[in-house]
Amino acid sequence: MSTAILTGQPVPGSSIESDLRSLGFDLRTAAHAAEAETLLAEVPGDERVALVDARFVGHVHALRLGLTDPRFPLAGIPGAVTAQPAGRQALTRAMARENSAVGGTTVVDSLADRILTALDADGTGVHRPELGSLVAAVPADPQARNEARQAVADVDDEAVRLKSAVKARDGFFTTYCISPYSRYLARWCARRGLTPNQVTTASLITALIAAACAATGTRGGFVAAGILLIASFVLDCTDGQLARYSLQYSTLGAWLDATFDRAKEYAYYAGLALGAARGGDDVWALALGAMVLQTCRHVVDFSFNEANHDATANTSPTAALSDKLDSVGWTVWVRRMIVLPIGERWAMIAVLTAVTTPRITFYALLIGCAFAATYTTAGRVLRSLTRKARRTDRAAKALADLTDSGPLAELISKLRSPRGKILPYAPVVVAAVGATLLLVNTVRHGAGGAVITAPFYVVFAGCVLMQPLKGPLDWLVPPIFRAAEYGTVLVLAAKADVNGALPAAFGLVAAVAYHHYDTVYRIRGDAGAPPAWLVRSIGGHEGRTLLVAVLAALLTASQFKVALTALAVIVALVVLVESIHFWVAAHQGGAPAVHDEGEPA
Repeated sequence: MSTAILTGQPVPGSSIESDLRSLGFDLRTAAHAAEAETLLAEVPGDERVALVDARFVGHVHALRLGLTDPRFPLAGIPGAVTAQPAGRQALTRAMARENSAVGGTTVVDSLADRILTALDADGTGVHRPELGSLVAAVPADPQARNEARQAVADVDDEAVRLKSAVKARDGFFTTYCISPYSRYLARWCARRGLTPNQVTTASLITALIAAACAATGTRGGFVAAGILLIASFVLDCTDGQLARYSLQYSTLGAWLDATFDRAKEYAYYAGLALGAARGGDDVWALALGAMVLQTCRHVVDFSFNEANHDATANTSPTAALSDKLDSVGWTVWVRRMIVLPIGERWAMIAVLTAVTTPRITFYALLIGCAFAATYTTAGRVLRSLTRKARRTDRAAKALADLTDSGPLAELISKLRSPRGKILPYAPVVVAAVGATLLLVNTVRHGAGGAVITAPFYVVFAGCVLMQPLKGPLDWLVPPIFRAAEYGTVLVLAAKADVNGALPAAFGLVAAVAYHHYDTVYRIRGDAGAPPAWLVRSIGGHEGRTLLVAVLAALLTASQFKVALTALAVIVALVVLVESIHFWVAAHQGGAPAVHDEGEPA
């Protein structure tokens, strides 16, 4: 339940009371500041409370944006201020001061606006939504009221609400082929009481059915799979638009949306591989390669963003050139399309599935993603090398968490002298050398080369942690380690040359990748990295890599396949149980709602 306290003298013919009730508020009225303070104290501390001037004139959606968004402890618009439980204490203090200032007399000017001013003076962060053409005002006289009412009538509240449900920045395919109608689907869902999480789940189920259709290996199944994959993407867009349309943001919802996107795509890869196998074509190596490449691309995005989370604006020549290109309309869309974001990527996969073969689909996906990864990574490297920025301790810790180093690397890192000299490029060079040695020897010599090189890789992984990851290119360390671990599993499974080894490797990499994505989403949601016991219990990247290398060297091909399967099941169970428990507990514990407007490539 939410409570709104109307302050000041009511205005005949005003719709403010019905507007607030339509937004789920229980109403109280206060003639002066002292009465408002008393009513505020009577509202339970675990409920949202709002102070609204009775003379308010504006759109209902302006009130919705200002008073119902769950992401912000304190928020306000002209004539209205609201506080969730986390912001209640600050609101109470500001109210007490205002009551003392006016001495309990009748409120003449807007009490809500004075409270907002007092909160700003305290340095308290108050969210003020962008209203655009929406009206929110407290008219001082009848003429101003008539003008405000006319301004409200001149703007279509619902049209603005529908438009704002769509991301301000999105891919070309999503912007022009999906959002023009998915926004209406989002409104349809809202009017029937559906939640974003329910739509997200429907999107997952649709994608899993698409994967099952692809697994049939028939042309009809491939066509149905392509159609259903697009349908799943439409629902994927709809859940975010529904969240923005109805302001139904939640910590659990953000996690479900992010993790389900990855689950849908990688499940579809597995479906294509199964379908190809039914037709006599083994493309499991391509499917696993596509998942490895796509995951590494995402880690590049996440690491770069975290490394520069607190950095000052980029004034490098590369950034200036990028800004200049963005000022030319057509280049914006070209640059967004060539990085193959989720909309363009899924559209390409769907079309190729329907009209070609899984092998051709994977070849196109690998080529497109490789080009996109090269383009984006090269640009970020140039920006980092020419940028003068000091990385913060927060950024260094985030990168250290993203490395996913286990007990072996931690033990080696403690051998560093406390007075050791900081070398700016040492971590990325050491990580690159270790990963290169491991992958090259594994490709050339198989299990023998891997088991000989893996201990050195462990040492290199520990050396990376010997200094804070604050160098210009240290954001490359996590994706380098991801490529080394996933690539080693891929190569060893392929060289085992036994039926079932690559699907088992696909399952292991999928389980580990889930853990890495989960780490990212916790950091981005300010929830911190997964607990140390979890990382240690599944070995860290260097421990898992060493274990897989040893298993490949000691076991027969058939035994290695069984070992990979068992390892995949164990890792999946451990990380899934802990992750689901964490996110459900965070949701039930009232963690701040989050909503990610970004779109990973």
